[in-house]
Amino acid sequence: MRIVSLCPSNTEVAHYLGFADQLVGIDDYSDWPEKVTHLPRVGPDISIDMDKVEALKPDLVLASLSVPGMEKNIEELKKRQLPYVVSGPDTLADVRKDLLFFGEATDTLKRAEQLVAAFDQFIAFYKEKAKQCTPTSLYWEWWPKPVFTPGGGNWLSTVSELAGGKNIFDDYEEANVQTDWEDVKGRNPDHICLVWVGVQTNKMNPELLYKREGWKELDALQHQRIYLLEESLFCRPSPRLLKGIEKLAHLLHPDVFPSPQQGDPLLRENRIP
Repeated sequence: MRIVSLCPSNTEVAHYLGFADQLVGIDDYSDWPEKVTHLPRVGPDISIDMDKVEALKPDLVLASLSVPGMEKNIEELKKRQLPYVVSGPDTLADVRKDLLFFGEATDTLKRAEQLVAAFDQFIAFYKEKAKQCTPTSLYWEWWPKPVFTPGGGNWLSTVSELAGGKNIFDDYEEANVQTDWEDVKGRNPDHICLVWVGVQTNKMNPELLYKREGWKELDALQHQRIYLLEESLFCRPSPRLLKGIEKLAHLLHPDVFPSPQQGDPLLRENRIP
C-alpha cells in the first residue's frame, strides 16, 4: 500500500504497527521514527496541501481530528475522493483503541493485538505502583498566553494519575481548557509541567514563570518543581505517551517508580525492533 500520514501521532502508530515502510508522505511535524524523516512533506497538520497528497497517489490516507482545525482536511479528502481513515483520540483509552483501528485498516491486526496486550500490561503495572503514592498536583501548560491546559477529558489527566499525580484541571470534562494565570495561581499546583506545543524544551524559559503576578508564592516555584518536558512524549496521542509516563512517574516519585529504561516501553515489551 501507498500510505500518507497527516499528523505525527499517526506516523508513530504506523511505526508501532510495522507499516512505516509503506508511508510515501508525512506531515511537516512528523519526526519519529527517524527512518521516515526523509519522506516527502505535505504541510502542517492543520493546513495540509492536498495537491501534494493527491500527487502521491495514496491507497490510504491516515487522517486525524485530534487538533481543532483538522476538519478541513477531512472535507478535502472527501471532495477529492481520496481513500482515508480518521481517528480522533482524546484519552489514553482512545490511543489504545487506535492501535486496533489502524491495525484493521492496514491488515496488521495481529500485531495490533500484541501491542494492546503489552499496553495493558504496562498500564496495569503503573496503576498498581500509583496506589503506593500520595497524589501530588500537576499543572500542565500547553501554551502560556492565552493559557491552554488539558482538562479531565485529555490523556494527560490519565498520564498524571498513572505517574502518581493529579491534573489540577481534571474537574473540566473537556480535553482542552482555556484559562488564565490567576486561575492557575488559585489552584496552587505542587508541580508545573511545561509542554508548549511546537516549542522545543531548549527554547522554553522557566524564569518567565517568576514574572507572572503572584506566582512566586506558588508551591511549585517555592520548591523549584518546574519540568520542561518533551512535546513528543506528552502532547501526541500515540503509544509514545507510555515513554512519557515512565519519565514523569520517576520524576514525581523516584522512590516508588523505576528509572526509565532505554528504548520504547511498548516495543521493548514485545521485543519488536
